[in-house]
Amino acid sequence: MSVQTADQLAWEAERRTRAGAAAILAALLTLAAALSSALVFRDIPRSGLIDSLERAARPGRLGGVHSLRVALYQFYDDHAAAILLGSVARAIGFLATGFALVYLARATRARRVELPRPAVYLPYVGAGVLALQSLLSAFGTNAAVHDFLGGPRTVDAARDLTGNGLLVLGSVLDLAGRLALGAAFVLVCMNAMRAGLLTRFMGVLGIIVGALQVIPLGSPLPIVQVFWLLALGALILGYWPSGLPAAWRSGEAVPWPSSQELREARRAEQERRRGGPPAPEPDEEPVGVPAGPQHPSSKKKKRKRRH
Repeated sequence: MSVQTADQLAWEAERRTRAGAAAILAALLTLAAALSSALVFRDIPRSGLIDSLERAARPGRLGGVHSLRVALYQFYDDHAAAILLGSVARAIGFLATGFALVYLARATRARRVELPRPAVYLPYVGAGVLALQSLLSAFGTNAAVHDFLGGPRTVDAARDLTGNGLLVLGSVLDLAGRLALGAAFVLVCMNAMRAGLLTRFMGVLGIIVGALQVIPLGSPLPIVQVFWLLALGALILGYWPSGLPAAWRSGEAVPWPSSQELREARRAEQERRRGGPPAPEPDEEPVGVPAGPQHPSSKKKKRKRRH
């Protein structure tokens, strides 16, 4: 083992507990923030389509009319503390995700130089931007709602909320952060899987998590991301069911065996425990002896040559 490899293993061992705990913390906070948001907004009031159509049919300008969104903004103001707390939990979850991904990225880079060096720090960029976006959007919305409820509460006042500087900046940061974090998931997980730090299942699932950062599909609860982060924490801390992958112990790239190789290894281990005979080796043919039977006509040809 080279000195560089030994130093890398020492670095990983020193930070292993923190990285594993960060992955588990990220999973719990991400799930808690999503559940909190779902519970808070399940009873959110919605303005009716019929009322909106009736107003649109009225003659004259509607800018000075009482806005139908007053109930919505009042609901937000009443639940502002819970919404802000959920945003803080989500922001910390993003930062913890970035910490765990950077640990995995540095371990991967040490074993697989094909991983670009900027990709090692890309999780910090994506997670940091999304954490900032979560806080800016929450506080910006809270300030805009207070201004609206303290004003005339008209249609024009409600329309002006969309021009709030913090909300505009938050929407821009949301797209940039999701692209960065999604790319980080894909790059790190793909290379970690090829280096043997992640199983094939974990590698493919991590790539899916990265794609879902950019194109969210299915349930609003990030179940796949939460499961992957919990599994990553268990893997880093050494609680993986099949044990710590060899690449983590050796400090070198050891690609994860295929399912067929794993089945063959389990079968060989079972036979060894049972004390069964070793696998038979192919028979070796004697040197100089033909492999197959000779046709009788060949013997006749040899006799004719002798005469």
